[in-house]
Amino acid sequence: MRHHRSFGNIVMACVLVIASTAAHAGLDAQGQREVAALLSFVGQSHCSFIRNGKIYSAADAKNHLELKLNYLLERDKVNSAEEFIDRAGTVSSFSGRPYLVNCGGADRPSADWLKEELQLLRRTQP
Repeated sequence: MRHHRSFGNIVMACVLVIASTAAHAGLDAQGQREVAALLSFVGQSHCSFIRNGKIYSAADAKNHLELKLNYLLERDKVNSAEEFIDRAGTVSSFSGRPYLVNCGGADRPSADWLKEELQLLRRTQP
């Protein structure tokens, strides 16, 4: 009887884990596509990225955003491309200073730049 009870507890624990995972699924398929497209856009942009007063390459910016995204996904804090931009691509978690981007002209907030690209993606998606 004791084995039967512990097996039941294991089954119940598995059911709770599966239910919890389903309730906190994170990005849906569209969100995954949009975030992947935004990350690709950043990495291929030829722009300079300014984080905490230091200039980074597009590839470095992409890698940094991927790290932040993975951290946020593990904590179920990103459920859309907008949340990715707001929580990963806007300000430094360390200093609170806004991220900036420079694409051959003046510095501008990365959040505006990423939101414009997201709108363009959505207008051109089939």
